[in-house]
Amino acid sequence: MKRRREVSVFGLSFLDVMFCGFGSVILLVMIINSDTLAQRKEVQQDLRGEVMRLETEVRIGEDYLVGIRNTLEEIDQQNIVAQGRTREALSDVEQTKIEIAALQKITSAQRQHINQLQSDLKRVDAEKQKLSSEREQAEKQGRSVRRFIGAGDRQYLTGLKVGGKRILILVDASASMLDETIVNIIRLRNMSDDARRNAGKWRRTVHTVEWLLSQLPVDSEFQVIAFDVDAKFLAGEGKWMAASQNTNLNQVMSRLNVLVPGGGTSLYKAFERIRGLTPRPDNVILLTDGLPTVGQSGNTGGRVSGKRRLSHFKQAVRVLPGGVPVNSILFPIEGDPFAASEFWKLAVRSRGSFMSPSKDWP
Repeated sequence: MKRRREVSVFGLSFLDVMFCGFGSVILLVMIINSDTLAQRKEVQQDLRGEVMRLETEVRIGEDYLVGIRNTLEEIDQQNIVAQGRTREALSDVEQTKIEIAALQKITSAQRQHINQLQSDLKRVDAEKQKLSSEREQAEKQGRSVRRFIGAGDRQYLTGLKVGGKRILILVDASASMLDETIVNIIRLRNMSDDARRNAGKWRRTVHTVEWLLSQLPVDSEFQVIAFDVDAKFLAGEGKWMAASQNTNLNQVMSRLNVLVPGGGTSLYKAFERIRGLTPRPDNVILLTDGLPTVGQSGNTGGRVSGKRRLSHFKQAVRVLPGGVPVNSILFPIEGDPFAASEFWKLAVRSRGSFMSPSKDWP
């Protein structure tokens, strides 16, 4: 009897099955592992993006933190300044309190002193009103620095303003100031000095100067120049004199009363003297009777025609300093028809005035 073959569980078929199973497992592991690697790469990429985003946020946060720190520092500085101002304000408040306390310490004696001062003030106001009333009365009588009363108390010169800080009076002392007619001038010129001093026209001139001096403002300065062929100051040695001092006025009138008219008329010399005054006058009053007979050269020889006299006048006007008003008082003489018009033109150009008073003035 044949021997029966033993069956082995580890036969070929079993091994084939086992290897096939292992192969399937390996294949499955490889497939799973491949998907795992892909997912891992995707996860890593996602994580890198997240890390970059977080790093960006960190940098932004750091920048913001720096800004906050700077803001805090600025706030700290402002706080320090505010604290300093607060301390100053508190100090001012304390000082104010001290001052208020000092003001509140006014005693009754001080209040009485204030009441006394108020009483004194009322008294001073009353005196002031009284003085004002007296001053108004004085102004009604005129601001005269020298008393002058003419015939019939005539105290006027229409259009003439005796004003200014420095007033210059020019007095024509030539022979023509003796009379209005040529015949009487020649007759009086050959008389004695006393006769010439007492000539009617010359006395009117002297009285006019006295009236002008009486009308000078109290706070003004003045000078008086007498001129014929030359010009000279009557007082003060060419310097301005105070109108408020009667001695100056009396000295001028004393010298004018002893002056003897004579010679020709050089208006050029009179106007030239103005340039030597410092400071310049702001008002000039000219007393004359006609156009000049002598020019710059001082030549008095021969008869002087009307045309020549007009030339001498224009020559004198050219030497007159600009900006000085000239107020002319004309005592007319016969044979000089152009005098009035020329002196009127001078008044218009210099913004002064021109007049010819009546014979009974002043």
